[in-house]
Amino acid sequence: MWTAAEPLPITRGDRAKLERWAQALTTPSSIVQRARIVLMAAKGESNSHIARELGVSRPMINLWRKRFAEEGADALADIKRPVTRPDMALPAATVDAVVKATLHDKPKGATHWSCRSMAKAFGISSASVQRIWSAHGLQPHRIKTFKLSTDPRFREKLTDVVGLYLNPPDKAIVLCVDEKSQIQALDRTQPGLPIKRGRCGTMTHDYRRHGTTSLFAALNIAEGTVIGQCYGRHRHQEFLEFLKHLDAQHDESLDLHVVIDNYATHAHPAVKRWLKRHPRFKLHFTPTSSSWLNLVERWFRELTDKSIRRGTFASVPELIDTISTFIHAYNEDPKPLVWTASARSIIKKVNRCKLVAETLH
Repeated sequence: MWTAAEPLPITRGDRAKLERWAQALTTPSSIVQRARIVLMAAKGESNSHIARELGVSRPMINLWRKRFAEEGADALADIKRPVTRPDMALPAATVDAVVKATLHDKPKGATHWSCRSMAKAFGISSASVQRIWSAHGLQPHRIKTFKLSTDPRFREKLTDVVGLYLNPPDKAIVLCVDEKSQIQALDRTQPGLPIKRGRCGTMTHDYRRHGTTSLFAALNIAEGTVIGQCYGRHRHQEFLEFLKHLDAQHDESLDLHVVIDNYATHAHPAVKRWLKRHPRFKLHFTPTSSSWLNLVERWFRELTDKSIRRGTFASVPELIDTISTFIHAYNEDPKPLVWTASARSIIKKVNRCKLVAETLH
């Protein structure tokens, strides 16, 4: 048996508030626990009994009894308290120096600053460096890649391709065509382990190469379907064969508008002669260094992420079979890729990037 303790003084209003907190389903569990501690203490329950009933330590009970006695029921709620941080005491000159070094200097023998290297250089904590960087929006550990097209006909080609996406011609099909070359048939050196509860699937970091294949693909932007053919090489002969395959796959009464890049095989004399004999094929070239403008590139990412990157292939035929299976499954439930950006908005963004690049260099 436990001995009764002196009841903790509590007002009627505080008791009602604590009972409401203890019974509400939306009250955080930590506050429910504190409310129950005070309510039991108000009944005269001993700390030992409260500890056993609620599964808490006696020091915690003493803490909340004292805080309630001094500040009332609101003291039990999670109220943010002022925190003294090391960087709050840093001189403004030190903060400015850290920012300046991050933007304009580099540590000896390295390409960028880390929290620790910056902290060591200025004699402050790495946590302080992180807070300074966060406050000024600095992320020296990250870098983004870009490529601005230098095509003199950039505006013309961009407007042409985007126009096809946003306002496709009547009685015609728009196809985005490209090659995904040198797809490797990689086989892991040891069998991996399957996924299970608490553990992701595994695969060895090393692999064996069993050859390559090149995929020629055409994405129908209206339907979202894909026509694909794998070849051993990606010369103009294979491209021409793929064009013939596309010709056979589509109604002869429809024009075929083909969005394509500037790869040399696409403008080979043999290809030009064939296109001249098949006027329904109308090629629309993307600007140089603008592969992002060809929607089939986005589909290639789907193929890589969902079928190739984590696959294991003991031979090239096995790889080709996997690609064919993915295309067949994709075409059973196609999802058209919808282009939304206008040519004007893209040109404005490119001009801003050029202006920034010229300013910095």
